[in-house]
Amino acid sequence: MSADGTVEDVAWLTVDHVSATGAARRAAASLAARVGMSEQRAGEIALVVAELTGNQIKHAGSGSALLRVRHGASGPVIEVVAVDSGPGMADVAAALTDGVSSTGTLGIGLGTLARLASTFDIYSRPGAGTVVTAAFAADDVDPPGVPAAVGVTRPMTGQDVCGDAYAIRNDDGVLTVMLADGLGHGPLAAVASSEAVRAFRAAPAAGPAALLTAVHRGLSGTRGAAVAVARVEQDHVRYAGVGNIAGVVFDGVARRGMISHPGIAGGQARTIREATYPLPRGGVVVMHSDGVTERQTLEGYPGLLGRSSLVAAAVVLRDYGVRRDDASVVVVRPGTVPAAA
Repeated sequence: MSADGTVEDVAWLTVDHVSATGAARRAAASLAARVGMSEQRAGEIALVVAELTGNQIKHAGSGSALLRVRHGASGPVIEVVAVDSGPGMADVAAALTDGVSSTGTLGIGLGTLARLASTFDIYSRPGAGTVVTAAFAADDVDPPGVPAAVGVTRPMTGQDVCGDAYAIRNDDGVLTVMLADGLGHGPLAAVASSEAVRAFRAAPAAGPAALLTAVHRGLSGTRGAAVAVARVEQDHVRYAGVGNIAGVVFDGVARRGMISHPGIAGGQARTIREATYPLPRGGVVVMHSDGVTERQTLEGYPGLLGRSSLVAAAVVLRDYGVRRDDASVVVVRPGTVPAAA
């Protein structure tokens, strides 16, 4: 079993005032220094973050930005996710040209993103906001690949830690994903979900039901968690869940839910079984905690399934996440997609 890149969601930054741009710039530079990147690379990352958050203030009025680290075999990669619900862009390609801007777009600064980021992606709809993601490897490291499976977590308002957690494993080229929602929220919920991650990673290669059983046993002594495991192959998904984790297959037209059984992993979980669901060509698997409403649909998001998994996860979290609970979204596809060009 190999890791698909352990991710540390470092901080969500609220961007609601011009002063937030400076704070975001300093936070990005500090994070780059902490993971050992050069002073020059730290400055480049800080510049892009300042441009993105400045655009949010100027053109969208407000937004948020996630700073995170993806730890891989070739070294740490800093990822930035900038999210807003502003006017969006009609022409993303034009906005990527330095100096090009028009009223109601995010034009200024995206050329800097294209020059300095190792990889990036953008999804924007006129009148419906923009999500920009960027990954930055160290100066002497080859650009990172675009992960086929990613997750995004966000703590409940007022909390410093998120009680949701996820893990991704690659067994002989097949991705298996686990998402856990610790009961309640805050530190004790985070302890439970972290233990779910540990148990999932430590278990031998197996199908979803067996891995979920291993997690269930590993959570004994914690407050417990809702947990689901999905093994995503080229044309089908094997899925097992206990509790209120939702799993959905989207193909751009239809939405098919996958079944999680009642119970709590680490507590009462009488039914642990898996089912197999078809995965149409071009489809994706979305898993989320109950901090995200189950009413989501991707039918009104033209082109989103062609964007990266990280962009898709950020869009779902932005539009369907609720603030009264921890929230998490994992998006998995059986292949990779190119970054924006």
